[in-house]
Amino acid sequence: MPALFTTDNAPKPRRLALWQDIVCDVFVQLDCRSDLGGDFHGAITSAMVGNAKCSEVSSGRQRVFRTPSRIARATDDYILIALGKHGIGAVLQDGRETTIHPGEFALYDTTRPYELQFNDDFTQTIFQVPRAMLQRRIAGTENLTAVSFTPDRPLQKLAYNFISSIAEIADRLDPDSALRLSDQATDLVAMAISERLSANALSSSTHRQALLCRLKAHILTHLPDPDLCLAETAAALRISPRYVSSLFSDEQTSFQRFVLAQRLEHCKRDLSSPAHAHRHIGEIAFAWGFNDLSHFGRAFREHFGLSPRDWRQSRLPN
Repeated sequence: MPALFTTDNAPKPRRLALWQDIVCDVFVQLDCRSDLGGDFHGAITSAMVGNAKCSEVSSGRQRVFRTPSRIARATDDYILIALGKHGIGAVLQDGRETTIHPGEFALYDTTRPYELQFNDDFTQTIFQVPRAMLQRRIAGTENLTAVSFTPDRPLQKLAYNFISSIAEIADRLDPDSALRLSDQATDLVAMAISERLSANALSSSTHRQALLCRLKAHILTHLPDPDLCLAETAAALRISPRYVSSLFSDEQTSFQRFVLAQRLEHCKRDLSSPAHAHRHIGEIAFAWGFNDLSHFGRAFREHFGLSPRDWRQSRLPN
């Protein structure tokens, strides 16, 4: 990844102070302490991936603190997903503590104090997601901060491997692909969280949010299928169509409205992308599950105020 920051070329007495500036610039306001003195070393690479950020951190032993005073000065809220690559790190938040080994990940929330502990050299990949971006997909994340997600569960392993793969190519992604991949990575993290929430004895409202996340993930996976319907979706999740409707009513929408809105949003994105400029409008509409171009055109205009053709012309360079 680009944007390499390293302490190697700094004078030894300045390395830890420089590191603190680097960490605060790449992530959020933090305090860093280390007893290594002039022997301290650290490096960060970082790249935006859609609305998220992928970074790799390598450093010597240190302790990192997100304090109430730092939080009070913050303007943005994030969830950080830390993937262990080398060495072992500890996360403390919300009265819980866990360790992150290679192949595992844990999350922490920048809106509340936390502490990170590294007793030796380490390398981690950090996937930094706007808090609202994850909370649109799943509620109850505060119940799983400072909890290890391990590769013995398929969804957790998939989320780890997917984010690791994105980090390896982050600097070579075009904006459209980066946006899609950041959304997919966040979906996978939400699904892994949903799986863990479902396995714990939590409140019925949290269970409903977890099930709603699974429901949305199923729909997004099958969005290109023009035969996607309420009955088959309910059967796939082993719940009743009435319960599906009840879950969507929590967000003042319905199964049909959600599917239509998602299809239109994906079409709008493709129509705005230079990577899809060679594709016919009808081809894009059919690719996202529409089977009636007249209906697609009317719905698109109602949602976005322009016809698909006018939208494309307003977004793409002449």
